[in-house]
Amino acid sequence: MQVRVRLFAGLRERAGAAELELELPDGAVVADALRRVRDLTEGIPVVMAVNHEYAEADAPLHGGDEVALIPPVSGGAVGALHARLTAQPLSLDRLLELVRDPRAGAVVTFLGVTREVAELEYEAYAEMAEPQMAAIVRGAIERHGLCAAAAEHRVGAVPLSEPSVAIAVSAPHRDAAFAGAREIIDELKARVPIWKKEEGEWVRGVTPRP
Repeated sequence: MQVRVRLFAGLRERAGAAELELELPDGAVVADALRRVRDLTEGIPVVMAVNHEYAEADAPLHGGDEVALIPPVSGGAVGALHARLTAQPLSLDRLLELVRDPRAGAVVTFLGVTREVAELEYEAYAEMAEPQMAAIVRGAIERHGLCAAAAEHRVGAVPLSEPSVAIAVSAPHRDAAFAGAREIIDELKARVPIWKKEEGEWVRGVTPRP
């Protein structure tokens, strides 16, 4: 059977291509595919996503599956549910409008901005990243009793002092608002397949948690 493997960031540059085709025997699992590409991934801890969902090593593969090799992520929505990637400059005012709620006594915002270099460049596996962002924001709303939450992340070049990630949350009380905003940014950086290049080098990140 044949599966299509998508590559991102440093892996894409190492392979010189954005995707490759793997021929695998019937009954193959994720671990078999990873073994086939170990020359490409040498020195880079990766996990695999199958059809836009993180997959364990023993997950079965089928002909026609879309498989993605996810190297350590280094990135960074839902008004009472808004989540998106965008190549356009981020607007905190827009997110504040999205989380406005008459029940809210607290609104917390966060901007992650480019510092010390002329620009940063971001790349994302968009088909997987936006659903992951939505799940993270939805989880924070449920766990912390938020009224609303929104998160956006830029892709492409982000100049010095401009934001690459923006988060806004509203809640009845400040403790929940602070906790929800912190959870969203921490989970975005740990789980969402977004990569950052700084001064021509991909930034070493963290292996995402399935």
